[in-house]
Amino acid sequence: MKTISTLILLLLLTTSAQAQFVKKSTDILCLVPSATAAVNTIARHDRKGLWQLALSSATCIAVNYGLEAAVTKERPDGTGSHAFPSTHTAAAFNGATFLTMRYGWKWGVPAYALATYVGWGRIYSDRHDIWDVLGGAALGAGTALIFTRRYQTQNTEISISPTFGSGKYGISAVMRF
Repeated sequence: MKTISTLILLLLLTTSAQAQFVKKSTDILCLVPSATAAVNTIARHDRKGLWQLALSSATCIAVNYGLEAAVTKERPDGTGSHAFPSTHTAAAFNGATFLTMRYGWKWGVPAYALATYVGWGRIYSDRHDIWDVLGGAALGAGTALIFTRRYQTQNTEISISPTFGSGKYGISAVMRF
């Protein structure tokens, strides 16, 4: 009986420690996609991208805090009434969506995997429920979609001109990239 009690106590402590680890890791990792995006834009000298990231992040956080003030929803663990939407998830998905939209899926896939971990971790550590996390993900992705445009490495030129000859008419289009 003593062995079973010890194992149950050890399991409870381990589960509590895991939840605490997950909570702490999501506190930090929620910023990684946006930080990666900022470093990427600076390294590429992509001022437009940095501006788009700043606008999308600022809008995301402002709307998030406005919603938290308007929707006073209790956290699952009872530590406050600002559960909806999840700020951590919103920040993570904002950065992930920016990276995907601006620089493509090579950047987006790992960023989305990390953002998904953050959302899962907020639920696992009992800080949010599924609706809080889905709301945060939608807010973060939505604000990035509004402000972010694809990164152009070169200027693209399109030339369209009429063609005619031998009694035939048409249009010619040339694209240089």
